[in-house]
Amino acid sequence: MTATPNPIATTHMPFFITAPGETDVLFNITLWFVVACIILTGVVFFTIHSLPERMAHKSQKILFDLIALLCLLALLTHEHLFWFIAIVLAFIPIPDFLTPVNRIASSVVAMAGQQASEKEAGEKPADVSASTSPEAAKVGEPQVGEPQVKKQGARHA
Repeated sequence: MTATPNPIATTHMPFFITAPGETDVLFNITLWFVVACIILTGVVFFTIHSLPERMAHKSQKILFDLIALLCLLALLTHEHLFWFIAIVLAFIPIPDFLTPVNRIASSVVAMAGQQASEKEAGEKPADVSASTSPEAAKVGEPQVGEPQVKKQGARHA
């Protein structure tokens, strides 16, 4: 038994209409296109989502960890406010307050004549007055183990 076409149908069928039992080419093309679009959308989403982390990668470790945590919270909770806070923190450079304070502390320790290794090892620092001779204790002369200090008028080149 053969199927006869309807008499009012056109003799030419469009390319997307397939014969019974044949592979639907348009469906396969559309399927691959939709799958590729979904994957591409996911890649773009995760790339944009990780933007604050990539921007803060060269900053301080604590700031980077905070931004990474905010991005992860934004990803898992779908709260966009966390992502906006992370991107703002990534754009604003937070000054490092701890480094100057540590340098001041190490300078004060050096001026006092203590060595950092003595303090870290837990040893009791030696008595400075007993270890210096009367000649070395004169004003203006550096003592043993004391760093050289430049004069007030010296300029850096």
